[in-house]
Amino acid sequence: MDMIALQKLLSAMSGAKVVAVGDLMVDRFIYGEVSRISAEAPVPILVRSRESVMLGAAGNVARNVAALGGAAALIGIVGEDLAAEEARFLIGAEAGVTGELIVEPDRPTTTKMRFASAGQQLLRVDHEAVAPASEGRDQAVCAAITRMAKGAGAILLSDYGKGVVSETVIASCLAAAKANGAPLIVDSKARAFRRYRAADVIKPNAAELAFATDLPTTTDGEIEAALAKALKVCRCRAILVTRAARGMSLAVRGEPVRHFRRPPPEVFDTAGAGDTALAALGLALASGAALDEAVELALLASSVVVEKAGVAVVSPDELLEAELAAHRAPTEAKIVTLEGMERAIARWRERGLKVGFTNGCFDILHPGHIAYLGQAKSWCDRLVVGLNSDASVRRAKGEGRPVNSLEARALVLASLACVDLVTAFDEDTPAELIAAARPDLLVKGGDYAIGDIVGADLVQTWGGEVRIAAFVDGHSTTATLAKAARR
Repeated sequence: MDMIALQKLLSAMSGAKVVAVGDLMVDRFIYGEVSRISAEAPVPILVRSRESVMLGAAGNVARNVAALGGAAALIGIVGEDLAAEEARFLIGAEAGVTGELIVEPDRPTTTKMRFASAGQQLLRVDHEAVAPASEGRDQAVCAAITRMAKGAGAILLSDYGKGVVSETVIASCLAAAKANGAPLIVDSKARAFRRYRAADVIKPNAAELAFATDLPTTTDGEIEAALAKALKVCRCRAILVTRAARGMSLAVRGEPVRHFRRPPPEVFDTAGAGDTALAALGLALASGAALDEAVELALLASSVVVEKAGVAVVSPDELLEAELAAHRAPTEAKIVTLEGMERAIARWRERGLKVGFTNGCFDILHPGHIAYLGQAKSWCDRLVVGLNSDASVRRAKGEGRPVNSLEARALVLASLACVDLVTAFDEDTPAELIAAARPDLLVKGGDYAIGDIVGADLVQTWGGEVRIAAFVDGHSTTATLAKAARR
């Protein structure tokens, strides 16, 4: 996306009201380490280390709307159980989300519990009832839609097929959309798109489109054929199909299919990515964006969220950062500010990755540096390099140094495969940068004693490790400069 257009759109989205209706879930993730197999059965033993819980499905749509700066009104059905209380607590904790949860005592609150280790899901346990809501609860949902849709810029219907999205609920959403001049956008897992009648946009993924049309949906040509068939059997204005690494494809009635692409992201977890796309699409349309622009935003948002662990949300700052990185060369994208470093490390930590940190002037990169950085990376999953600014180098090394500017030194470091991020610091030592990064591993090259390494005591206070990497003899910046001066 154009950066100026993106900034204007994100600004316009601030405060826009969106209603999220449909199947509500509570998603729980239990993370731990697997190091042995049970003696009782051939199954792995997960030693629990942490747990996270968040709203899922329609709830995740609402929290993504709020994270992007909008105001979300959430409507769904819960049971009379502890999970329902948890859902209410989670709604209350989300700034920008208000909720009306209809209680059906004989129906459990839909929950999904996932067990994960080393970035991989081991098991998912669902607790749910897939059945239509009772007539009284159905009418209560419809009444809430009519009431809460006043002033809304878009209505988002999240149909996971659990029974909440009935014919009367769809009719109420259509009526509320018409009354408020708001588009109705449906995220559907249904086989028959015709049930959504004259909805503005239906947003299946490629597998769901294939299920609804009985056609393959791998290539662009197959997608176009499936979209043409889908439009023939439903009355909606447009269908947007999400295609993972292949981007998104939009079919507007009476127009050619358009394919939207982005460089494939580093996918870590696709859970909830469709909810994020729906939220971004709906909020953009609610703020007056054209459909093409809204699709571009939805693609950008979903490409950011799949790099996170669990059912996650994205912020405007993350979208701007991701779009800025997309306009830069891969090497340049590794050079980040302090805030960018903190966000990247937070994402890595969510994945359970080990973060290493080292620092130096790296004025003239030589084989000793390469070996030391390579060794440091072999001890961790991601390596951050703190780089002295020009003024910091000058104070440490004297006049005439650095030979190369901060920009040049950063670019050379970032071009190395073993370096994942480069962040500059202007202080005499990287102590403040280390405190912000909170690395799992601190590495220094040379003949230091661990007690003499800046930040070693700090890293050890949070259980981190400090290691010394060996330098290659005969290589140093000082020696290189002295040799050059003699020539």
